[in-house]
Amino acid sequence: MGRSSPRVAILAIEGTNCDEELRVALAALGTRPEIVPVQRLERAGPSERARLADFAALFVPGGFAAGDYVRAGAILAARLRSSCGPELEEYVRSGRLVAGICNGFQTLTELGLLPGRPGGVLGPPEAALVPNDSGRYECRPTYVAWGGGNFAPFARVPRGTRFMFPSGHGEGKLVLAGGDARRRELERSGQVLFRWVAPDGGPAVYPWNPNGSEGNVAGLTNPEGNVFGLMPHPERAFFRAQTPDWTRRGSFRGFGDGHRFLAAVVRHVRAGG
Repeated sequence: MGRSSPRVAILAIEGTNCDEELRVALAALGTRPEIVPVQRLERAGPSERARLADFAALFVPGGFAAGDYVRAGAILAARLRSSCGPELEEYVRSGRLVAGICNGFQTLTELGLLPGRPGGVLGPPEAALVPNDSGRYECRPTYVAWGGGNFAPFARVPRGTRFMFPSGHGEGKLVLAGGDARRRELERSGQVLFRWVAPDGGPAVYPWNPNGSEGNVAGLTNPEGNVFGLMPHPERAFFRAQTPDWTRRGSFRGFGDGHRFLAAVVRHVRAGG
């Protein structure tokens, strides 16, 4: 597998609806993205079974996996655990990147990979993404800031760097087993990937924190930093034409903040991370 054009998997299931946006973005960055239905990880059938080891990175995109019945991401997580749990554990232990966006973040928490335990072991969930404090689906531009941590793709990104990523979720409030004490532990270990912020970079209150997560946490990594999840959608701000203020910038050509984020991720994958 060539590092210059890594092959990446985008997992799909009934209800996934952000896989094509993510595929376009990752292809524009020079990867070879492939949308992989979860059935291809479960059994041999009309098409060849997909092997995780054949991919340099795995992305779990947004949507409403299996209709979000039971809990958001719970059914997809259960199917992955039962069909390829050991394979997924080995994939995480190998250091390859696993990314979850919105519904993907929900799925990775249901798998126990986020916030996770050292060694990448699947286990009982230690966190959940529960209904927003507003009691409704929140869809709007939102801002997040990088606070520094163990996320290798951002090793050279200045602390405090802000990004505008759209949000669209009804169950995005992060609740941790252990509450504030566990959150402070994650902060100390560098596992808070992003925090919600106001447009000027100040502390977020509703609607800039669209779900009410304590500490304004908008994304997490695992202890090793190769598994990450975030609630807002970088793939929906990849091209400038997707951003809400492109008319004020004088042109729809070019890229938005999602490009900056995903380009850093792809550089890391390309380097063999």
